[in-house]
Amino acid sequence: MTRNVAAAAATRFETPSSSTGLTNVRTKIVGNRTGILADGIVAVVRISRALGGRVQAMLSRVSSVVTPLGWTILALVPLSFGLGYRFGWIELVVAAWAGLVLLLVAALYLIGRNAFVVELGTAHSRVLVGEPAFGKVTITNPTRRRILGVTVEVPVGRALAVATMPSLARGAGFVHEFPIPTPRRGVVPIGPVRTVRADPVGLVRREIIWTDADELYIHPRTIGVPSTTTGFIRDLEGNPTRQISNSDVSFHALREYVPGDERRYIHWKSTAKTGRYMVRQFEETRRSHLVIALSLSSFDYANEEEFELAVSVAGSLGVRAIRDARAVSVVVGERTPDFAKRKVFAVSQLSTLTRSRLLDDLSTIEWDESALNVRDIARVVSEKVTGISVAFLVCGSRTTPTELRAASASFPVDVEVVAIVCDPEMVPGFRRVPGLSVLTIGYLEDLQKSLARSAAA
Repeated sequence: MTRNVAAAAATRFETPSSSTGLTNVRTKIVGNRTGILADGIVAVVRISRALGGRVQAMLSRVSSVVTPLGWTILALVPLSFGLGYRFGWIELVVAAWAGLVLLLVAALYLIGRNAFVVELGTAHSRVLVGEPAFGKVTITNPTRRRILGVTVEVPVGRALAVATMPSLARGAGFVHEFPIPTPRRGVVPIGPVRTVRADPVGLVRREIIWTDADELYIHPRTIGVPSTTTGFIRDLEGNPTRQISNSDVSFHALREYVPGDERRYIHWKSTAKTGRYMVRQFEETRRSHLVIALSLSSFDYANEEEFELAVSVAGSLGVRAIRDARAVSVVVGERTPDFAKRKVFAVSQLSTLTRSRLLDDLSTIEWDESALNVRDIARVVSEKVTGISVAFLVCGSRTTPTELRAASASFPVDVEVVAIVCDPEMVPGFRRVPGLSVLTIGYLEDLQKSLARSAAA
C-alpha cells in the first residue's frame, strides 16, 4: 500500500521535459523533438551560423580595403574571361589577364602588418587667431626588422596633411611637421593619425588609425583694457554707490533718529547742537558684479566682421575683469531649436574661472538666426542674475536705439548699462541717454578710448 502511494506521488510530481517552456534557438528550430535527426539539424544550423559569421567578417574586412575601382576590376575580370573565351575575343582575354595580374599585385600590398609607435602633438593647444601654428607626427620603429614606407595622413579640420614615410631601420624614426591654418576663430580638430597602404593603381587601400584626435583652440583677438575703465560704479575699491544705507563705511549725511536705528550711529555733536537725536547715513558699498551679454543673433549684425569684433570686445572685457579678480558673468543667448513651438528664453553662461577657459568658450560660439537678440538677453539676464552693478550689452550695427533703450529698461535703475555697438563703417563715438551709455566702435583699438571717455562722463 505504501509503495503504491509513493509511486502515485512520483508520477504526479514527475519533472517535465527540459525543453518545455523554452524559447531558445533549438526550440525554434526543432521544437521539443529529440533524437539523432533533431540533433543533426541543430548541428548543421550551428555550423552554418559559425561559418556565416566568419564569412561576414571576412567580407567586411575585404570591403574595407577594396576601392570602388577594385570592385569594378574584380567584377570585370571573370566576365571578360567568360566572354573572351566564349566568342574568341583575344583582346578581351588579354585585358582579363592584365586585370587579374593587377589584382594579384594589389593583394601583395595588403600582406603584413606594421608595428609603429606613432605620436601626434602640437606646439601649443591654444593660439591667437592669425598666429602660426604647427602640428607634429613622430613615428618610430621599435622592431628588429626594417619597416617599409607608407603614406601618413593627418586630418586638419577640413584639410588633410599628407606625408610619405620612407622605410625605417631598427630604432629609426620619422618626424613630419605640418602647418595648421588659423585665419579664423574656432576649434580645429587634428587627427587621428592614420597610415595608408595602397597599390599604385588604386585598387586597394588599407587604413590603420594609430592615435586619438586632438583639438587646437584658436582664441579671438583681445586688447588690454585699463582696470579703471571697468569701474563704472562705485565699489569696495573705495568708491560708494548711489544707494543709501544705514550701516556701511562711506559717510553720506545726517538725519533725524527714527525708532529702529542703531545707537552706535548717533552723532552726538550734532545732537547737542540741534537738541534732537541725529544719526549718520552712509552710501552703500559693494563689490561690483559685471555682466557681459553678447548677442549671437545674426539679425543684430550686418556681416561676420561685426560679429567677430563683438566676440573680441566681450573677450577683452572679460579678461580684464578676471585679471582684476572682479565678479564677472559672460553670457550668450541660447538658440531656439528648429522645430520648437515657441521661442526659448534662456542664456548660457561661459566659464570665467580663468582667462584661458573664457577664451576657449568664446572660440566655440557661432552666430545663429534663431538665437536671442540683445533685448531678450537683457530681459533674461535681469531675471536670472542677481547683484548686477554693470551690464555690458555687446551687439552689432543692426541693433536699433529703440531696442537698446528697451534692453536697458529691463535692468533695475541702480544698474549701469553700457551698450557697445560694433560697426566698422562708423566713426567711434559716445552718447549718453537716460539709463544707458552707448559706445560705437569701428575697430578693437577704439574700445580702450571709448571706455575711458564713458567712465569719465
